[in-house]
Amino acid sequence: MTNLVPAPETLIAYSHVLEGPDAGRPLETGEVATLLREDTLAWVHLSAHHPEAPQWIIENLSYLDPTIVDALVAEETRPRVTRVGDGLIVILRGINTNDGEDPEDMVSVRLWIDPHRIISLSRRKVRAIKDIAEDLTMGQGPVDAAAFLVRLTERLNYRIEDFWNGLEEIADTLEEQVLSDQPPDDLRARLVDLRRQAIILRRYMQPQRDAMRMLQAAHPGWLEDEDLRALAEELDALERVVEDADAMRDRMALVRDELTGQLSDRLNRNMYLLSILSALFLPLGFLTGLFGINVAGLPGSGTPGAFWVFSGGLLAVLFVQLLVLRKLRWI
Repeated sequence: MTNLVPAPETLIAYSHVLEGPDAGRPLETGEVATLLREDTLAWVHLSAHHPEAPQWIIENLSYLDPTIVDALVAEETRPRVTRVGDGLIVILRGINTNDGEDPEDMVSVRLWIDPHRIISLSRRKVRAIKDIAEDLTMGQGPVDAAAFLVRLTERLNYRIEDFWNGLEEIADTLEEQVLSDQPPDDLRARLVDLRRQAIILRRYMQPQRDAMRMLQAAHPGWLEDEDLRALAEELDALERVVEDADAMRDRMALVRDELTGQLSDRLNRNMYLLSILSALFLPLGFLTGLFGINVAGLPGSGTPGAFWVFSGGLLAVLFVQLLVLRKLRWI
């Protein structure tokens, strides 16, 4: 048997026994590798960013198929479910709840799960994993591999749906504001940010939905009918999120078009008013310029009331212009 390599304390984030009289008990660091080789169901969650994580997995889980080890230590991941014998390679994503990070920058959970061991990894903290660890500590956690998988997908989807509901509320607010008399100045920037979040979320959720479909189609025997029904409900929730993300993209495109139309109408209205003013004052400016030239022989230059006569003539010209524009329905 290969010698077991002790794990650094910072490598193991959570580790618990899931069945038997010690169900829920946190494991000591030194007994994790040993228990993962036995038939008693145990779970360990590793910090994938730890520099010793790949080596520890390779040396302590060498009895697993190399495909499994490669999937757990791979640098890049995408949501998928692959059956290997009686176990599953499961890679899912969840909302990023870490402080100072964007929620739509989703965190990845890599998982090998079979009836005797559950090994999970993540590069960043995943709230769903923490929820399960807390439940196990209180004696309310999953008691078998199927229940663990169902619980994990439920907690991931719960936060995905909650985040999505928040985006839909923002979308409703934007739609109301774009139709208001005075849309806020930052409306366009908020609209772009919302569309970006919806596009990113859909990009991750579509392959996750496909992975859940694959799980329904090619599942191991330890996933019973009740478990499959629960997973089918989570698949349906993902379907709704993906469909709503498509609808959100179309909704925001309509809001953008409405906002662009409003800005265009406002610009056209302002340009129209400037054109009317220019049309009104162009002949008046010509006449005042003509009569303002300083040359001999200017009509009325020696008449005391010539200024008032000229001013009255300008008003008459303005009145005639207004009548003409009115008749042409320009004003």
